[in-house]
Amino acid sequence: MNSWDLWWWVILPYLALVTFVVGHIWRWRYDQFGWTSRSTQLQEGRLLKWGGPLFHYGAFAAIAGHVLGILVPESFTRRLGIPENTYRWFSSVGGTVAALAVLAGVAVLAFRRTTVPRVRATTSPVDWLALILLAVVIVLGVIPTLGINLFGAGYDYRRSVSLWFRGLFAGNPDVPAITHAPLIYQVHATAAWAILAVWPFTRLVHAWSLPLWYLWRPYVLYRRRVPAHPAEPGTGGRRWRRIGVRY
Repeated sequence: MNSWDLWWWVILPYLALVTFVVGHIWRWRYDQFGWTSRSTQLQEGRLLKWGGPLFHYGAFAAIAGHVLGILVPESFTRRLGIPENTYRWFSSVGGTVAALAVLAGVAVLAFRRTTVPRVRATTSPVDWLALILLAVVIVLGVIPTLGINLFGAGYDYRRSVSLWFRGLFAGNPDVPAITHAPLIYQVHATAAWAILAVWPFTRLVHAWSLPLWYLWRPYVLYRRRVPAHPAEPGTGGRRWRRIGVRY
C-alpha cells in the first residue's frame, strides 16, 4: 500500500465521516431553522408529484440494496443456501428496478428545477453541488449494475468493496481489496464519500427529520359547519321595529 492509496482509501473516507457527524451536530445546534427540505411544492406541484415519489422510493430501494450487499457478508448468504449466481441475479434485477426509478425521478426533478423559474430561484449553489454529486453517484451506480452484473459477466463486489467498507467501521480498512476492484466501483465509492462530506450543509439533512411524533400526537378534530342565513339585525334574531311598536 503506497501513500496515495493510504490517503485516498483511508484518510479521505475518515475525514468525510468526521465531517458528516460533526457537520450534522453543528447544523442542529446553530441552524435548526435551516434544517428543512425547503419544499417548493407551492411553486410547482404537477411535476413534483411524479418526480418526488419516483426518486424517493427508488432511493430507499437502492439504499436497502447497498445495505444488504455491503454490510451483509457473503458467508452469511452462503450459510442460508443462496448461491452466488442467484444472489447476483436477484441483486441485479432489484438494483435495475431501483436504478430506473431513481433515474426517472431525477430526470423529472432536474427538468423541473431547471425549467421552472420560481423553483430555480430557490436553488442555492450548495443545492446545485448536492444535485450534481447525487447525479454522479446514481450514474456511477447504474453503470456497473446494468453493464457488469445484469448484462455482463458479473463481478462479486462483496469480496472487495464490501471488505474495505466494513473495515472502515472496524478500524481496519482492507485497502488492497478496494484497489483491486474495477475502476467504476472505485469512482462510485469516491463520489459517495464526497456526497457524505457535503450532506450536513445541504437540504439533504431533512432525510433525518422523521415525523415520529405523529404516532402519538392527539387526533385533529374536524367539525362540519352547515351554512345558514345570517340572523336579522337585533338581538336573538328579532327584526327591527318602529319606535313605539310593542314586541
